[in-house]
Amino acid sequence: MRRPGPAPRPGFVTGCAALAGLGFGVVVGTVIIGESRGSLAAPGGLLTAAGRLAGFTGAYLMLIMVVLVARLPWLEVSVGQDRLISWHRRVAPWAFGLIAAHVVLITLGYAQAAKVGVLRQLWVFVTSYPDLLAAIAGFGLLVMAGVTSIRLVRRRLRYETWWVVHLYVYLGLALAFAHQIVTGVPFIGHPLTRAVWIAVWAGTAGMVVVFRVAQPIWRSIRHQLRVIEVRDEAPGVVSVICQGRRLDRLAVSGGQFFLWHFLTRELWWQAHPYSLSALPQPPYLRVTIKALGDQSRAVRRLPPGTRVAIEGPYGAFTHHARIYDRVVLIGAGVGITPLRALLEDLPARTDVVVIIRASSAKDLIHRDEVAALVGRRGGQLHEIVGSRRRIRFDAHMLRRLVPDLAVRDVYVCGPDRFSADVTSAASRLGVAEEQIHREAFGF
Repeated sequence: MRRPGPAPRPGFVTGCAALAGLGFGVVVGTVIIGESRGSLAAPGGLLTAAGRLAGFTGAYLMLIMVVLVARLPWLEVSVGQDRLISWHRRVAPWAFGLIAAHVVLITLGYAQAAKVGVLRQLWVFVTSYPDLLAAIAGFGLLVMAGVTSIRLVRRRLRYETWWVVHLYVYLGLALAFAHQIVTGVPFIGHPLTRAVWIAVWAGTAGMVVVFRVAQPIWRSIRHQLRVIEVRDEAPGVVSVICQGRRLDRLAVSGGQFFLWHFLTRELWWQAHPYSLSALPQPPYLRVTIKALGDQSRAVRRLPPGTRVAIEGPYGAFTHHARIYDRVVLIGAGVGITPLRALLEDLPARTDVVVIIRASSAKDLIHRDEVAALVGRRGGQLHEIVGSRRRIRFDAHMLRRLVPDLAVRDVYVCGPDRFSADVTSAASRLGVAEEQIHREAFGF
């Protein structure tokens, strides 16, 4: 008997949002209380105070960013990684901007107080304040991560490079924490404030250690996955079939993904997100991968017996997200694979229409399996085969294929451009935003 995936917990999301807002208020309040009238009236006092406020609020927002991508299971299943990453990216400019403002304002404030130039003050910081030298190094690491997150830059980077660069964020935050604890004026004479701030940082670090390190290690040891076969499915696409232990206890929903570590000498350190292309069939687990990067191309050469470590399952692209008992599943290319698993997991009473898109018939991944599952449900299957120039998948075609689209949940998965076009077309045809569920393949 397979263990079903957990349902979303909206109340947990609301509680987390309230707690985050309360924490922000506490941070602002403690910094303001820590200032005195005399310090504000002194030369450079206002600049220095503003710099401290910017530094503490920026650091707190950095912690929020870390929590959003800490893989908390309840947040992942309730919100989904796409929205969490979207929130992470929205917070990022404020966090980086406030920390940059902290550096500038503190330097200007100290320079005014000492009646020296800005460059001279920077030199004093570097040569006379050991903790500030470490903080400057941490700031540099954060800037590096921020630059590589800019959309234009990110598109030019390999996933592996981007992933490694972002690991340095944790080192940058550690250096920033050490700097704040040593020199934080709001802590002077306020041991409780210091204790609370340390607890917030320790709690955030604990979440990362538990859910991004300890839990994946425990889960990988428990299930002991090994590759038993790598099977060609379409040009440039393979399925990796793994065998493991106690997979009946692996709570996963169709449409979810894992982060996969294939433990070879070249690939063990890389973690890539791949959706299951079928529900677990103990003792087997299957993922279907298209060769898009270094790891995905190397997967084709995995020898049988290769050990596999997993993180997850993650994502809210599941049947729990639907509003209606009518759905339309729309996929293109390798985006068909999570839809195939989702199709398998939908409740029996669900009315299903499936639309799959590819440039040629041989690129319709798991075509026979999808057809069999749709037929078993008495649903409708539409195959759109041909180049985008020859066959346009637009609102007109969508209305023709699914006349009752407005009263269905729409699940979309495929290349970013395809998903964006389908989402836009569905919106124009009257589908409400909460009825559209999208799984992205970008990073």
